[in-house]
Amino acid sequence: MTWYQFPTKPPSSFTENPTRRCPSPGNDLDCISVAENEDVLVTVDDGVGLITLNRPKAINSLTNPMVTTISRVLTDWERDDAIRAVVVSGAGDRGLCAGGDLVALHHSARADGSEARQFWYDEYVLNAQIGRFSKPYVALMDGIVMGGGVGVGVHASVRVVTDTTKMAMPEVGIGLIPDVGGTLILSRAPGLLGLHAALTGAPFGAADAIALGFADHFVPHDKLHDFKDAIVAGGIDAALSAHTVQPPPSPLLTQRNWIDECFAGETVADIVAALRGHDAGPANDAANLIATRSPISLSVTLEAIRRAAKLDTLEDVLRQEYRTSCACSRSHDFIEGTRAQVIEKDRNPKWSPASLAAVTTADVEAYFAPADRELELP
Repeated sequence: MTWYQFPTKPPSSFTENPTRRCPSPGNDLDCISVAENEDVLVTVDDGVGLITLNRPKAINSLTNPMVTTISRVLTDWERDDAIRAVVVSGAGDRGLCAGGDLVALHHSARADGSEARQFWYDEYVLNAQIGRFSKPYVALMDGIVMGGGVGVGVHASVRVVTDTTKMAMPEVGIGLIPDVGGTLILSRAPGLLGLHAALTGAPFGAADAIALGFADHFVPHDKLHDFKDAIVAGGIDAALSAHTVQPPPSPLLTQRNWIDECFAGETVADIVAALRGHDAGPANDAANLIATRSPISLSVTLEAIRRAAKLDTLEDVLRQEYRTSCACSRSHDFIEGTRAQVIEKDRNPKWSPASLAAVTTADVEAYFAPADRELELP
């Protein structure tokens, strides 16, 4: 195995070719670059590029240097004939990635928001890059996979979940809008299951992730290391044949009747009313969850998913999501939501507008206005 411990702030000698080969074959020590903060570990094992998100204490939450590092590595590997596949995983036992670094994004939004907007810009460029990556890209979506972690994983060509997977698009709980290409998948989920996932922000397991279109394959958690080793030893197809099993039934699919009925409402208020009026216990639970979320985020999310359903490509959706994220960076609810959930952790955000009834059509439309700098993708 060739190890490249690639720091998120690379020395200048690494900038042009961050995944250079060993100068002395067989001597791994010649391939180690030690830095103060190595938040992304990059190795090559027999032609398989291995990317490990390495902030386990923060459930591998993404920073801007991590995003740009991964992008540079993928660019290098795509044109390197010696690399035949890429596998992405997270360090530690808590999950692949819990999302973006919300503390940093909160403080940026409280200032001028420019660093938050740059993070989202670079993150969405990476999401698009993953979606069009020309070599097999395997995402091991074990444990917690939320927000930005979804963006690192769900656009892969081989998307693996396990019995510990806890996935979510929880943005409406912090004054954000689902992003990282998530509205594309949510808009194309069976029936209105995507709206349920987006408006509640509730986590879902591996079976629901597959049913919703966020994943393809189920590998038992205790077999994941063997699966990864099998990719290196015999290739992806052989590894899938040896280690994937049938996932359990999807709980969301079994509840699709009431979900499709209730989430067909024209507005979020209509949806909540339908949920309150339904006799299914989970419908009332969903209404209670939605009632805790940002009213403006809910209203924009409903419109974003409906618009995403009419967009043709991941790139088109990411451009729309960049506009809504830029609007969030200037909003009251993003600062307040992250304050309540991750800074002071009182879990008691004071939303503005305070109710769904107070959100106007103009409020929603403003989130889709062109950004000062539009997202440019190939």
